[in-house]
Amino acid sequence: MYQALYRKWRPQDFNDVYGQPHVTRTLQSQLESGRISHAYLFTGSRGTGKTTCAKILSKAVNCLNPVDGNPCNECEICRGIDNGSILDVIEIDAASNNGVDNIRDLREEANFTPANAKFRVYIIDEVHMLSIGAFNALLKTLEEPPSHVIFILATTEIHKLPSTILSRCQRFDFKRIAPEDITARLMYVAEKENVNLTSNAASLIARIADGGMRDALSLLDRCFAMGSNIDEETVSDAAGIAGTIHLFSFSEYVAKGDFTSALKLVSKLHSDSCDIDSLCTELTLHFRNLMVAKTVNDCEGLIVCSKDELLKIKERAGELKLSKILSCIEILGQTAKNIKNAANKKIQLEAAVIKMCAPSASSGEGISAELEDRISAIEEKLASLSSGTPIIAKTEPIKTSEQKQTPAPVMPAPPVSAPEPPPEEEKLPPPPAPETDSAIPDGPFENWPEVLDKIKIYDIPLYGIMANSTASIKNGRVVIHSENPTLFDFICTDTHSKELARAVFDIMGRKMKIAVSNNEKPKQATSPLENLKSKINNFNSNQ
Repeated sequence: MYQALYRKWRPQDFNDVYGQPHVTRTLQSQLESGRISHAYLFTGSRGTGKTTCAKILSKAVNCLNPVDGNPCNECEICRGIDNGSILDVIEIDAASNNGVDNIRDLREEANFTPANAKFRVYIIDEVHMLSIGAFNALLKTLEEPPSHVIFILATTEIHKLPSTILSRCQRFDFKRIAPEDITARLMYVAEKENVNLTSNAASLIARIADGGMRDALSLLDRCFAMGSNIDEETVSDAAGIAGTIHLFSFSEYVAKGDFTSALKLVSKLHSDSCDIDSLCTELTLHFRNLMVAKTVNDCEGLIVCSKDELLKIKERAGELKLSKILSCIEILGQTAKNIKNAANKKIQLEAAVIKMCAPSASSGEGISAELEDRISAIEEKLASLSSGTPIIAKTEPIKTSEQKQTPAPVMPAPPVSAPEPPPEEEKLPPPPAPETDSAIPDGPFENWPEVLDKIKIYDIPLYGIMANSTASIKNGRVVIHSENPTLFDFICTDTHSKELARAVFDIMGRKMKIAVSNNEKPKQATSPLENLKSKINNFNSNQ
């Protein structure tokens, strides 16, 4: 009978466990020194090696010939535990054995000495599923079990366990396995199975698995069924996702505002049985990568992809404004929520496509984005005129919800003196208006590093923007000093501004207004229209 890859290639000793060195080294040291605890608690997300390490530990404590804290896997005890003939290692599924009676039976059984092994080991998987009564029945035995009994508890939801259970166990936290480790393991398994797996395909499987080795091997198993040569397209078909080629095509249509092509792409993917939820998730991850490439210079460690794909991401990020990328992420996030309860998921995604391709369809941002685009077009025409290239000025009215205004055509105008710029340009992001305390003296904000530490916990992308910033107190406000020109646009989004205000509140103990200073003398008028007037005057004076 065919055996699934995640069972066939389950690690047999601690050296084969990928991505959890902090756990495996500690357990090996305990086994070598003989300091074995009576109760262990393994916690972490699915597929990270909790049950695997529990089985290896159960063999290692009973192995007749252990090697450096690892089981030999050759003695009769190790082979008996692997094939299930030795009944001194009991694995219990707490989801189906979660009652008080089940735990009472376990307590009575634990009093008997092992039949063949040195220790009787109880592995209780998904222990958070036990009832309150069952937890209470387990407390005394868990605290003072017989000398021949070891408990190993495993759970994915540590917050559901009572503190009385947590305090009686040695806790080990299993981290999500790094994509590089998953990719290496997949390439090793594919080589042993005589299957040609490309490195790009292995990296794509690692991204989809989201830190779970079991999920990665299960997806690889599905790919094996489609042929012996596995590339990115094979993985995309097996996983039911759009794939990188379609993602880059989609972001290109968004950059160009091509409604028709974007909607046709969604329809094609839907016809090809692409899951709408997975497509929305992949699009969100794609625009997240664009956001990181747009804001972080050295982003190789933050984006999991091949070198060729990273170059494409950087190129596409250069074609989009940061405000546009952030808007697309927010639209896709809201769409992911709407899809869960929608009768027709495709319609929800199509509505999101319209919003992403047309800034004017986004509430509250369309008019300003459209105005910014028109001002940029006029500035390009002025640059062409100054270089001597004849052009025909085309003007269109800017439509708003209240009125229609027709801007004056681009013609020489009488000089208009631009207002004097302020000594220091301060831009206020839009967090909720907090209360201020005028009693706070002006001066450097000494606790700003502590605020950055909080931001690193609450909002990692925001921390990447603000990592080298400083701050001061001025007129009861926190003024942020940064040379990063994208800081203001970045924290103008509702989510990032709330996290920034939250971090300041945690350190200051009060709500503060927040301002941004560019640490440089402004080179243009604060108003875009005043800036345009100034450029027209300069053009006239040069004629």
